[in-house]
Amino acid sequence: MAQKPIRIPVNVATGKARPGQDVAALKQQAANFPGVGMTLPSYRYDPRDTHRLPGPTVVKQRRWHRFKERFSVKRFFIALFILLALVGGFLGAKFLYNAQKIFGGSILSVLDTTKLKGEDVGRVNILLAGNSADDVGHDGGKLTDSIMLMSIDTRNNKAFLMSVPRDLYVPIEKNGHAKINAAYVYGEEDSFKEDGLPEGGMGLLQKTVEENLGIDINYSALVNYNALRQAVDAVGGVDFTVKSDDPRGLYDPNIDYKTKGPLVKLTNGPHELNGQQALNLARARGDSYRSYGYAQSDFTRTENQRKLIVALKTKAATAGVIANPAKIGSLADAIGGNVQTNFKLNEVRRLYDISKKIPANNITSVGLNDVDGKGKNLLVSYSAPGGQSALIPAAGIDDFSDIQAFLKRKTSSNPVVQEGARIVVLNGTTSDGLASTKKKALTSKNLMVVKTGDAQVNQATTTVIDVSGGKKTATRKLLGDMYKNSFTTVNPYSAIYDADFIIIVGSDQIPKATSTNSQ
Repeated sequence: MAQKPIRIPVNVATGKARPGQDVAALKQQAANFPGVGMTLPSYRYDPRDTHRLPGPTVVKQRRWHRFKERFSVKRFFIALFILLALVGGFLGAKFLYNAQKIFGGSILSVLDTTKLKGEDVGRVNILLAGNSADDVGHDGGKLTDSIMLMSIDTRNNKAFLMSVPRDLYVPIEKNGHAKINAAYVYGEEDSFKEDGLPEGGMGLLQKTVEENLGIDINYSALVNYNALRQAVDAVGGVDFTVKSDDPRGLYDPNIDYKTKGPLVKLTNGPHELNGQQALNLARARGDSYRSYGYAQSDFTRTENQRKLIVALKTKAATAGVIANPAKIGSLADAIGGNVQTNFKLNEVRRLYDISKKIPANNITSVGLNDVDGKGKNLLVSYSAPGGQSALIPAAGIDDFSDIQAFLKRKTSSNPVVQEGARIVVLNGTTSDGLASTKKKALTSKNLMVVKTGDAQVNQATTTVIDVSGGKKTATRKLLGDMYKNSFTTVNPYSAIYDADFIIIVGSDQIPKATSTNSQ
Protein backbone atom coordinates (compact mmCIF):
# COMPACT_ATOMS: atom_id res chain seq x y z
CA MET A 1 0.00 0.00 0.00
CA ALA A 2 1.45 3.27 -1.04
CA GLN A 3 2.17 5.71 1.71
CA LYS A 4 0.21 8.91 1.80
CA PRO A 5 2.29 11.68 0.28
CA ILE A 6 3.25 14.62 2.38
CA ARG A 7 1.48 17.90 1.52
CA ILE A 8 4.33 20.32 1.64
CA PRO A 9 3.09 23.86 2.49
CA VAL A 10 4.62 25.65 -0.45
CA ASN A 11 3.11 28.56 -2.38
CA VAL A 12 3.72 27.52 -5.99
CA ALA A 13 3.31 31.06 -7.27
CA THR A 14 5.82 32.71 -4.94
CA GLY A 15 8.02 29.84 -3.87
CA LYS A 16 7.56 30.70 -0.20
CA ALA A 17 7.59 27.94 2.39
CA ARG A 18 5.29 28.16 5.36
CA PRO A 19 6.84 30.42 8.01
CA GLY A 20 8.67 28.38 10.64
CA GLN A 21 9.38 25.40 8.33
CA ASP A 22 12.97 24.22 7.81
CA VAL A 23 13.72 23.89 4.09
CA ALA A 24 16.31 21.12 4.53
CA ALA A 25 13.85 19.03 6.52
CA LEU A 26 11.26 19.46 3.79
CA LYS A 27 13.74 18.16 1.19
CA GLN A 28 14.55 15.15 3.30
CA GLN A 29 10.87 14.29 3.83
CA ALA A 30 10.22 14.54 0.10
CA ALA A 31 13.17 12.23 -0.66
CA ASN A 32 11.59 9.50 1.51
CA PHE A 33 8.51 9.44 -0.72
CA PRO A 34 9.68 8.97 -4.30
CA GLY A 35 6.17 8.40 -5.57
CA VAL A 36 5.16 11.92 -4.82
CA GLY A 37 6.28 13.09 -8.24
CA MET A 38 8.01 16.18 -6.99
CA THR A 39 11.41 17.64 -7.77
CA LEU A 40 13.25 19.96 -5.46
CA PRO A 41 16.10 21.91 -7.03
CA SER A 42 19.27 22.59 -5.12
CA TYR A 43 18.93 25.27 -2.51
CA ARG A 44 21.63 27.47 -1.12
CA TYR A 45 21.00 28.52 2.47
CA ASP A 46 20.68 32.23 2.97
CA PRO A 47 20.29 33.37 6.62
CA ARG A 48 18.51 36.49 5.45
CA ASP A 49 15.78 34.42 3.83
CA THR A 50 15.30 31.09 5.52
CA HIS A 51 11.75 30.62 4.23
CA ARG A 52 12.22 30.94 0.45
CA LEU A 53 12.04 27.84 -1.73
CA PRO A 54 12.75 28.63 -5.42
CA GLY A 55 9.86 27.55 -7.60
CA PRO A 56 9.02 23.93 -6.64
CA THR A 57 6.10 22.07 -8.17
CA VAL A 58 3.93 20.20 -5.68
CA VAL A 59 1.39 17.58 -6.80
CA LYS A 60 -0.54 17.74 -3.58
CA GLN A 61 -0.21 20.61 -1.17
CA ARG A 62 -2.05 21.81 1.82
CA ARG A 63 -3.42 25.02 0.38
CA TRP A 64 -2.71 27.00 3.50
CA HIS A 65 -2.59 30.30 1.65
CA ARG A 66 -6.15 29.84 0.45
CA PHE A 67 -7.34 29.02 3.92
CA LYS A 68 -5.63 32.17 5.16
CA GLU A 69 -7.28 34.15 2.39
CA ARG A 70 -10.74 32.84 3.26
CA PHE A 71 -10.07 33.44 6.90
CA SER A 72 -8.93 37.02 6.25
CA VAL A 73 -11.99 37.83 4.12
CA LYS A 74 -14.23 36.42 6.82
CA ARG A 75 -12.52 38.52 9.46
CA PHE A 76 -12.83 41.58 7.21
CA PHE A 77 -16.60 41.18 6.87
CA ILE A 78 -16.98 40.54 10.58
CA ALA A 79 -15.01 43.71 11.30
CA LEU A 80 -17.07 45.64 8.72
CA PHE A 81 -20.32 44.39 10.26
CA ILE A 82 -19.15 45.43 13.72
CA LEU A 83 -18.13 48.85 12.37
CA LEU A 84 -21.50 49.36 10.69
CA ALA A 85 -23.28 48.19 13.81
CA LEU A 86 -21.31 50.68 15.88
CA VAL A 87 -21.98 53.51 13.40
CA GLY A 88 -25.64 52.56 13.20
CA GLY A 89 -25.84 52.32 16.96
CA PHE A 90 -24.11 55.67 17.30
CA LEU A 91 -26.42 57.34 14.80
CA GLY A 92 -29.42 55.59 16.28
CA ALA A 93 -28.45 56.71 19.75
CA LYS A 94 -27.76 60.22 18.44
CA PHE A 95 -31.11 60.32 16.66
CA LEU A 96 -32.99 59.03 19.68
CA TYR A 97 -31.17 61.41 21.98
CA ASN A 98 -31.97 64.40 19.80
CA ALA A 99 -35.50 63.17 19.16
CA GLN A 100 -36.22 62.76 22.85
CA LYS A 101 -34.69 66.17 23.55
CA ILE A 102 -36.97 67.83 20.99
CA PHE A 103 -40.17 65.84 21.21
CA GLY A 104 -40.10 64.23 24.65
CA GLY A 105 -41.97 61.02 25.45
CA SER A 106 -40.75 57.47 25.12
CA ILE A 107 -38.04 56.83 22.54
CA LEU A 108 -39.92 53.67 21.52
CA SER A 109 -42.69 55.82 20.06
CA VAL A 110 -40.45 56.39 17.03
CA LEU A 111 -41.45 52.87 16.00
CA ASP A 112 -45.10 53.90 16.04
CA THR A 113 -47.07 56.37 13.94
CA THR A 114 -50.29 58.24 14.55
CA LYS A 115 -52.57 60.53 12.59
CA LEU A 116 -51.69 64.18 12.71
CA LYS A 117 -54.09 66.81 13.98
CA GLY A 118 -55.99 68.11 10.98
CA GLU A 119 -55.29 65.04 8.87
CA ASP A 120 -58.94 63.93 9.14
CA VAL A 121 -60.00 67.06 7.24
CA GLY A 122 -57.04 66.80 4.86
CA ARG A 123 -55.11 69.86 6.05
CA VAL A 124 -52.25 70.15 8.57
CA ASN A 125 -51.09 73.69 9.41
CA ILE A 126 -47.72 74.29 11.08
CA LEU A 127 -46.48 77.60 12.47
CA LEU A 128 -42.70 78.10 12.13
CA ALA A 129 -40.93 80.92 13.92
CA GLY A 130 -37.25 81.83 13.90
CA ASN A 131 -35.26 84.11 16.16
CA SER A 132 -31.65 85.00 16.94
CA ALA A 133 -31.63 84.00 20.60
CA ASP A 134 -28.57 81.84 19.81
CA ASP A 135 -26.67 84.84 18.44
CA VAL A 136 -25.02 86.39 21.49
CA GLY A 137 -25.03 90.18 21.40
CA HIS A 138 -27.72 90.41 18.72
CA ASP A 139 -30.17 93.20 19.60
CA GLY A 140 -33.74 91.94 19.97
CA GLY A 141 -32.56 88.36 19.60
CA LYS A 142 -35.80 86.90 20.99
CA LEU A 143 -38.02 88.73 18.50
CA THR A 144 -39.34 86.23 15.96
CA ASP A 145 -38.20 88.07 12.86
CA SER A 146 -39.11 85.07 10.73
CA ILE A 147 -42.68 83.78 10.95
CA MET A 148 -43.92 81.28 8.43
CA LEU A 149 -47.01 79.17 7.92
CA MET A 150 -46.59 75.72 6.36
CA SER A 151 -49.86 74.22 5.19
CA ILE A 152 -49.94 70.60 4.00
CA ASP A 153 -52.71 69.17 1.84
CA THR A 154 -52.47 65.54 2.99
CA ARG A 155 -55.02 64.26 0.45
CA ASN A 156 -53.42 65.70 -2.67
CA ASN A 157 -49.77 65.65 -1.53
CA LYS A 158 -49.31 69.40 -1.88
CA ALA A 159 -48.12 72.14 0.43
CA PHE A 160 -47.54 75.87 0.54
CA LEU A 161 -45.32 78.16 2.57
CA MET A 162 -46.50 81.64 3.49
CA SER A 163 -44.49 84.26 5.33
CA VAL A 164 -46.18 86.44 7.94
CA PRO A 165 -44.37 89.81 7.87
CA ARG A 166 -42.62 90.55 11.15
CA ASP A 167 -43.84 94.18 10.93
CA LEU A 168 -47.54 93.25 10.74
CA TYR A 169 -49.31 95.49 13.25
CA VAL A 170 -51.79 93.41 15.26
CA PRO A 171 -53.65 93.34 18.56
CA ILE A 172 -51.87 91.01 21.01
CA GLU A 173 -53.79 89.70 24.00
CA LYS A 174 -53.17 91.83 27.15
CA ASN A 175 -50.49 93.83 25.35
CA GLY A 176 -52.43 96.14 23.03
CA HIS A 177 -51.23 96.67 19.47
CA ALA A 178 -47.68 95.82 18.44
CA LYS A 179 -45.71 94.24 15.66
CA ILE A 180 -46.42 90.55 15.49
CA ASN A 181 -42.76 89.62 16.04
CA ALA A 182 -43.11 90.81 19.64
CA ALA A 183 -45.84 88.30 20.53
CA TYR A 184 -43.31 85.59 21.39
CA VAL A 185 -41.40 87.92 23.72
CA TYR A 186 -44.61 88.97 25.52
CA GLY A 187 -45.65 85.35 25.92
CA GLU A 188 -42.32 84.48 27.49
CA GLU A 189 -42.41 87.47 29.83
CA ASP A 190 -46.01 86.78 30.90
CA SER A 191 -45.56 82.99 31.13
CA PHE A 192 -48.50 82.53 28.78
CA LYS A 193 -50.56 79.42 29.41
CA GLU A 194 -53.85 78.40 27.84
CA ASP A 195 -55.50 75.05 27.13
CA GLY A 196 -54.84 73.72 23.66
CA LEU A 197 -51.84 75.98 23.06
CA PRO A 198 -48.11 75.66 23.76
CA GLU A 199 -46.90 77.37 26.90
CA GLY A 200 -44.91 80.58 26.78
CA GLY A 201 -44.03 82.65 23.75
CA MET A 202 -45.01 80.19 21.04
CA GLY A 203 -48.46 79.80 22.59
CA LEU A 204 -49.17 83.55 22.48
CA LEU A 205 -47.72 83.84 18.97
CA GLN A 206 -49.91 80.98 17.76
CA LYS A 207 -53.01 82.52 19.31
CA THR A 208 -52.20 85.91 17.76
CA VAL A 209 -51.80 84.39 14.29
CA GLU A 210 -54.98 82.32 14.61
CA GLU A 211 -57.14 85.22 15.80
CA ASN A 212 -55.97 87.73 13.22
CA LEU A 213 -55.41 85.52 10.17
CA GLY A 214 -58.42 83.31 10.84
CA ILE A 215 -56.60 79.99 10.46
CA ASP A 216 -56.41 76.95 12.72
CA ILE A 217 -52.84 75.95 13.55
CA ASN A 218 -52.18 72.33 14.48
CA TYR A 219 -48.50 72.47 15.43
CA SER A 220 -45.74 75.00 16.01
CA ALA A 221 -41.96 75.05 16.10
CA LEU A 222 -39.39 77.63 17.20
CA VAL A 223 -36.10 77.46 15.33
CA ASN A 224 -32.86 79.27 16.14
CA TYR A 225 -31.16 80.76 13.10
CA ASN A 226 -28.15 78.56 13.87
CA ALA A 227 -30.24 75.54 12.83
CA LEU A 228 -30.32 76.73 9.21
CA ARG A 229 -26.55 77.19 9.05
CA GLN A 230 -25.82 73.81 10.63
CA ALA A 231 -28.46 71.96 8.61
CA VAL A 232 -27.21 73.34 5.29
CA ASP A 233 -23.63 72.42 6.17
CA ALA A 234 -24.79 68.97 7.32
CA VAL A 235 -26.20 68.12 3.88
CA GLY A 236 -23.20 69.55 2.06
CA GLY A 237 -24.73 72.84 0.91
CA VAL A 238 -27.89 73.69 -1.02
CA ASP A 239 -28.58 74.80 -4.58
CA PHE A 240 -30.15 78.24 -4.88
CA THR A 241 -30.97 80.18 -8.04
CA VAL A 242 -31.01 83.98 -7.83
CA LYS A 243 -33.64 85.61 -10.04
CA SER A 244 -33.39 89.29 -9.24
CA ASP A 245 -34.96 92.07 -11.29
CA ASP A 246 -31.59 93.80 -11.02
CA PRO A 247 -29.17 92.41 -13.67
CA ARG A 248 -26.36 92.46 -11.09
CA GLY A 249 -28.18 90.03 -8.78
CA LEU A 250 -28.38 90.51 -4.99
CA TYR A 251 -26.16 92.68 -2.82
CA ASP A 252 -26.43 93.66 0.83
CA PRO A 253 -23.32 95.53 2.06
CA ASN A 254 -23.97 94.89 5.76
CA ILE A 255 -20.95 93.11 7.21
CA ASP A 256 -20.93 89.38 7.86
CA TYR A 257 -18.78 89.30 10.99
CA LYS A 258 -17.66 85.74 10.34
CA THR A 259 -16.31 86.27 6.81
CA LYS A 260 -15.70 90.04 7.17
CA GLY A 261 -17.31 90.45 3.75
CA PRO A 262 -20.71 91.76 2.63
CA LEU A 263 -23.74 89.92 3.97
CA VAL A 264 -24.85 88.92 0.47
CA LYS A 265 -23.22 89.32 -2.93
CA LEU A 266 -24.67 86.90 -5.47
CA THR A 267 -25.03 87.16 -9.22
CA ASN A 268 -28.19 86.11 -11.01
CA GLY A 269 -28.17 82.40 -11.75
CA PRO A 270 -27.48 79.15 -9.87
CA HIS A 271 -25.28 79.01 -6.77
CA GLU A 272 -24.28 76.36 -4.25
CA LEU A 273 -24.54 77.95 -0.81
CA ASN A 274 -22.84 76.78 2.36
CA GLY A 275 -24.44 77.18 5.76
CA GLN A 276 -23.13 80.69 6.47
CA GLN A 277 -24.11 81.94 3.02
CA ALA A 278 -27.61 80.48 3.40
CA LEU A 279 -28.00 82.09 6.82
CA ASN A 280 -26.82 85.45 5.50
CA LEU A 281 -29.27 85.25 2.61
CA ALA A 282 -32.10 84.42 5.03
CA ARG A 283 -31.24 87.49 7.12
CA ALA A 284 -30.54 90.08 4.42
CA ARG A 285 -33.19 92.70 3.68
CA GLY A 286 -31.16 94.85 1.31
CA ASP A 287 -32.29 98.03 3.05
CA SER A 288 -28.82 99.57 3.44
CA TYR A 289 -27.23 102.21 1.25
CA ARG A 290 -25.79 100.77 -2.00
CA SER A 291 -27.88 97.57 -1.73
CA TYR A 292 -29.42 96.23 -4.92
CA GLY A 293 -31.73 93.41 -5.95
CA TYR A 294 -34.06 93.79 -2.95
CA ALA A 295 -36.93 95.58 -4.65
CA GLN A 296 -39.35 94.64 -1.88
CA SER A 297 -36.94 94.62 1.05
CA ASP A 298 -38.38 92.37 3.78
CA PHE A 299 -40.76 90.68 1.33
CA THR A 300 -37.75 89.68 -0.80
CA ARG A 301 -36.04 88.37 2.34
CA THR A 302 -39.01 86.22 3.34
CA GLU A 303 -39.34 84.90 -0.21
CA ASN A 304 -35.68 83.85 -0.08
CA GLN A 305 -36.32 82.13 3.25
CA ARG A 306 -39.13 80.06 1.74
CA LYS A 307 -36.93 79.09 -1.21
CA LEU A 308 -34.13 78.04 1.14
CA ILE A 309 -36.44 75.74 3.08
CA VAL A 310 -37.53 74.01 -0.12
CA ALA A 311 -33.89 73.76 -1.27
CA LEU A 312 -32.89 72.21 2.06
CA LYS A 313 -35.73 69.69 1.90
CA THR A 314 -34.74 68.75 -1.66
CA LYS A 315 -31.06 68.25 -0.76
CA ALA A 316 -31.81 66.31 2.44
CA ALA A 317 -33.90 63.83 0.42
CA THR A 318 -31.09 62.99 -2.02
CA ALA A 319 -29.33 59.63 -1.95
CA GLY A 320 -26.00 61.34 -1.21
CA VAL A 321 -27.37 62.51 2.12
CA ILE A 322 -29.62 59.60 3.07
CA ALA A 323 -26.81 57.08 2.46
CA ASN A 324 -24.19 59.11 4.32
CA PRO A 325 -24.11 58.34 8.08
CA ALA A 326 -21.94 61.39 8.87
CA LYS A 327 -24.37 63.78 7.15
CA ILE A 328 -27.39 62.20 8.80
CA GLY A 329 -25.68 62.49 12.19
CA SER A 330 -24.81 66.14 11.62
CA LEU A 331 -28.34 66.89 10.45
CA ALA A 332 -29.72 65.28 13.60
CA ASP A 333 -27.42 67.48 15.70
CA ALA A 334 -28.47 70.61 13.80
CA ILE A 335 -32.12 69.93 14.53
CA GLY A 336 -31.69 68.55 18.03
CA GLY A 337 -29.84 71.56 19.38
CA ASN A 338 -31.92 74.31 17.82
CA VAL A 339 -35.61 73.36 17.61
CA GLN A 340 -38.46 73.54 20.13
CA THR A 341 -41.82 72.11 19.09
CA ASN A 342 -45.05 70.58 20.35
CA PHE A 343 -44.84 67.68 17.89
CA LYS A 344 -44.67 64.27 19.54
CA LEU A 345 -42.19 61.69 18.27
CA ASN A 346 -44.79 59.41 16.67
CA GLU A 347 -46.37 62.47 15.02
CA VAL A 348 -43.02 63.40 13.53
CA ARG A 349 -42.77 59.89 12.14
CA ARG A 350 -46.14 60.43 10.45
CA LEU A 351 -45.08 63.88 9.19
CA TYR A 352 -42.00 62.29 7.64
CA ASP A 353 -44.12 59.64 5.90
CA ILE A 354 -46.39 62.36 4.48
CA SER A 355 -43.59 64.70 3.41
CA LYS A 356 -41.90 61.92 1.40
CA LYS A 357 -44.91 61.96 -0.93
CA ILE A 358 -44.66 65.71 -1.62
CA PRO A 359 -42.20 66.59 -4.40
CA ALA A 360 -40.52 69.98 -4.34
CA ASN A 361 -42.56 71.20 -7.33
CA ASN A 362 -45.74 70.62 -5.30
CA ILE A 363 -44.62 73.11 -2.65
CA THR A 364 -45.66 76.64 -3.57
CA SER A 365 -44.44 79.92 -2.12
CA VAL A 366 -47.11 82.42 -1.08
CA GLY A 367 -46.85 86.07 -0.06
CA LEU A 368 -49.47 88.53 1.15
CA ASN A 369 -47.86 91.17 -1.04
CA ASP A 370 -48.37 89.24 -4.27
CA VAL A 371 -51.63 87.32 -4.10
CA ASP A 372 -51.82 84.46 -6.60
CA GLY A 373 -48.86 85.92 -8.48
CA LYS A 374 -50.98 88.80 -9.77
CA GLY A 375 -49.21 91.55 -7.87
CA LYS A 376 -52.16 92.28 -5.60
CA ASN A 377 -50.94 93.42 -2.19
CA LEU A 378 -53.14 92.74 0.84
CA LEU A 379 -50.90 94.94 3.01
CA VAL A 380 -50.07 98.65 3.16
CA SER A 381 -47.48 100.66 5.08
CA TYR A 382 -48.48 102.23 8.37
CA SER A 383 -46.88 104.59 10.85
CA ALA A 384 -47.60 103.19 14.31
CA PRO A 385 -47.85 105.39 17.41
CA GLY A 386 -44.35 106.50 18.26
CA GLY A 387 -43.38 106.69 14.60
CA GLN A 388 -42.59 103.00 14.13
CA SER A 389 -42.89 101.78 10.56
CA ALA A 390 -45.31 98.87 10.30
CA LEU A 391 -47.72 97.04 7.99
CA ILE A 392 -51.50 96.76 8.26
CA PRO A 393 -54.18 95.11 6.07
CA ALA A 394 -54.97 97.03 2.90
CA ALA A 395 -58.63 96.94 3.98
CA GLY A 396 -57.76 99.02 7.06
CA ILE A 397 -56.28 98.60 10.51
CA ASP A 398 -57.54 95.41 12.21
CA ASP A 399 -59.61 94.52 9.12
CA PHE A 400 -58.15 91.12 8.22
CA SER A 401 -61.20 89.99 6.22
CA ASP A 402 -59.42 89.91 2.84
CA ILE A 403 -56.41 88.11 4.28
CA GLN A 404 -58.66 85.59 6.03
CA ALA A 405 -60.59 84.98 2.79
CA PHE A 406 -57.31 84.47 0.94
CA LEU A 407 -56.07 81.93 3.49
CA LYS A 408 -59.41 80.16 3.53
CA ARG A 409 -59.11 79.74 -0.20
CA LYS A 410 -55.53 78.48 0.01
CA THR A 411 -56.25 75.95 2.75
CA SER A 412 -59.50 74.55 1.41
CA SER A 413 -59.82 71.30 -0.53
CA ASN A 414 -63.09 72.54 -2.07
CA PRO A 415 -62.39 73.55 -5.72
CA VAL A 416 -64.98 76.32 -5.53
CA VAL A 417 -63.27 77.83 -2.49
CA GLN A 418 -59.84 77.37 -4.07
CA GLU A 419 -60.92 79.38 -7.11
CA GLY A 420 -61.98 82.26 -4.88
CA ALA A 421 -64.18 83.81 -7.53
CA ARG A 422 -65.27 87.37 -6.76
CA ILE A 423 -69.05 87.65 -7.11
CA VAL A 424 -71.26 90.73 -7.28
CA VAL A 425 -75.02 90.35 -6.73
CA LEU A 426 -77.35 93.02 -8.16
CA ASN A 427 -81.07 93.25 -7.54
CA GLY A 428 -82.94 93.47 -10.85
CA THR A 429 -86.39 93.65 -9.25
CA THR A 430 -88.51 95.99 -7.14
CA SER A 431 -88.37 93.56 -4.19
CA ASP A 432 -86.26 95.12 -1.45
CA GLY A 433 -83.46 93.11 0.12
CA LEU A 434 -83.37 90.42 -2.59
CA ALA A 435 -79.65 90.91 -3.29
CA SER A 436 -78.80 90.48 0.40
CA THR A 437 -80.93 87.33 0.59
CA LYS A 438 -79.14 85.85 -2.40
CA LYS A 439 -75.77 86.79 -0.89
CA LYS A 440 -76.53 84.62 2.15
CA ALA A 441 -77.52 81.69 -0.08
CA LEU A 442 -74.31 82.03 -2.11
CA THR A 443 -72.11 82.42 0.97
CA SER A 444 -73.57 79.23 2.44
CA LYS A 445 -72.16 77.43 -0.62
CA ASN A 446 -68.66 78.81 0.08
CA LEU A 447 -68.90 81.45 -2.64
CA MET A 448 -67.35 84.87 -2.00
CA VAL A 449 -69.73 87.76 -2.55
CA VAL A 450 -67.75 91.00 -2.54
CA LYS A 451 -70.52 93.46 -3.30
CA THR A 452 -74.32 93.80 -3.51
CA GLY A 453 -76.36 96.56 -5.13
CA ASP A 454 -79.13 97.43 -7.56
CA ALA A 455 -79.13 96.61 -11.26
CA GLN A 456 -79.45 99.34 -13.85
CA VAL A 457 -82.70 97.85 -15.18
CA ASN A 458 -85.26 95.37 -13.89
CA GLN A 459 -85.59 92.00 -15.57
CA ALA A 460 -87.84 88.96 -15.37
CA THR A 461 -85.19 86.24 -15.42
CA THR A 462 -81.88 85.98 -13.63
CA THR A 463 -78.71 86.46 -15.68
CA VAL A 464 -75.12 85.53 -14.73
CA ILE A 465 -72.42 87.61 -16.40
CA ASP A 466 -69.24 85.52 -16.69
CA VAL A 467 -66.24 87.83 -16.58
CA SER A 468 -63.79 85.07 -15.61
CA GLY A 469 -62.78 84.21 -19.14
CA GLY A 470 -63.63 80.58 -18.51
CA LYS A 471 -60.97 80.20 -15.78
CA LYS A 472 -63.33 79.62 -12.82
CA THR A 473 -64.86 76.35 -14.01
CA ALA A 474 -65.97 74.96 -10.63
CA THR A 475 -67.72 78.21 -9.74
CA ARG A 476 -69.35 78.46 -13.16
CA LYS A 477 -70.74 74.93 -12.80
CA LEU A 478 -72.20 75.69 -9.37
CA LEU A 479 -73.79 78.93 -10.55
CA GLY A 480 -75.10 77.16 -13.64
CA ASP A 481 -76.84 74.60 -11.44
CA MET A 482 -78.33 77.35 -9.30
CA TYR A 483 -79.49 79.65 -12.11
CA LYS A 484 -80.22 77.24 -15.00
CA ASN A 485 -77.08 78.11 -16.99
CA SER A 486 -78.34 81.58 -17.82
CA PHE A 487 -74.87 82.89 -18.71
CA THR A 488 -73.78 85.83 -20.82
CA THR A 489 -70.45 87.54 -21.40
CA VAL A 490 -71.96 90.94 -22.19
CA ASN A 491 -70.97 93.13 -19.24
CA PRO A 492 -72.47 96.64 -18.97
CA TYR A 493 -70.94 96.95 -15.47
CA SER A 494 -67.25 96.58 -16.41
CA ALA A 495 -66.44 100.15 -15.38
CA ILE A 496 -68.23 99.77 -12.05
CA TYR A 497 -67.41 96.37 -10.54
CA ASP A 498 -64.25 94.26 -10.37
CA ALA A 499 -65.60 90.73 -10.30
CA ASP A 500 -65.44 87.28 -11.90
CA PHE A 501 -69.21 86.85 -11.99
CA ILE A 502 -72.03 89.41 -11.76
CA ILE A 503 -75.44 88.00 -10.95
CA ILE A 504 -78.44 90.08 -11.99
CA VAL A 505 -81.24 88.67 -9.86
CA GLY A 506 -84.56 88.66 -11.78
CA SER A 507 -88.18 88.36 -10.72
CA ASP A 508 -87.98 84.57 -11.10
CA GLN A 509 -86.01 84.54 -7.83
CA ILE A 510 -88.66 86.34 -5.78
CA PRO A 511 -90.26 83.90 -3.32
CA LYS A 512 -93.85 83.14 -4.31
CA ALA A 513 -95.39 84.40 -1.10
CA THR A 514 -93.56 87.72 -1.43
CA SER A 515 -94.50 87.92 -5.13
CA THR A 516 -98.20 87.41 -4.31
CA ASN A 517 -98.16 90.00 -1.53
CA SER A 518 -96.52 92.56 -3.76
CA GLN A 519 -99.32 92.21 -6.29
